[in-house]
Amino acid sequence: MKKNAVVLLSGGLDSATVLAMACRQGFTCYALSVDYGQRHHSELAAAQRVASTLGAKEHRVVSIDLTGFGGSALTDNNIAVPQQASLGIPLTYVPARNTIMLSMALAWAEVLQAQDIFIGVNAVDYSGYPDCRPEYINAFERMANLATKAAVEGHPLTIHAPLLNLSKAEIILQGHALGVDYAQTVSCYQADELGRACGVCDSCRLRRDGFISSGVADTTIYRA
Repeated sequence: MKKNAVVLLSGGLDSATVLAMACRQGFTCYALSVDYGQRHHSELAAAQRVASTLGAKEHRVVSIDLTGFGGSALTDNNIAVPQQASLGIPLTYVPARNTIMLSMALAWAEVLQAQDIFIGVNAVDYSGYPDCRPEYINAFERMANLATKAAVEGHPLTIHAPLLNLSKAEIILQGHALGVDYAQTVSCYQADELGRACGVCDSCRLRRDGFISSGVADTTIYRA
């Protein structure tokens, strides 16, 4: 019998690759996206396309309004999205975002009797976010196995972060080999309503450099 897994799916390049990996490993995948008040909803539309194309059993979008706290260029329109790489933790860091998303995935995993959660965090070509580090993922997994009925009853949870130590080029090559259509994905921090990328934000820069380094054709749709 195939095992259930919850896959966090933002609609971007990394999470699409992770969904393809989980499906290839034989999991029955339940894709979870979060509408947290981000600047655009193009990525959520992309997540729906990706979930359908890659064969997720179900795709759900849950909402939580992080604009009530702000503190990030992605949740506060008064903070501009940086167009240049910066030192330290960038303004696009959303306080507690991965903790909130993993907690939601954890709740759904318990209901589904799933012992596996997949997330597309990356510690090599990442933007300096503290919640994309292996130490954080390991700590959350330990917490999850202290906090859940399933784990206490002998069914511990594993958090899979298969992209953690891969470069963006390596991620693209693996996804390309798995048949991921990256034209369906949206990674841009300030994509328009059609999902077209700005081409200048940090996420666009990392994505474009990854395609160049991998030798895979970049099918990203840019506004200009």
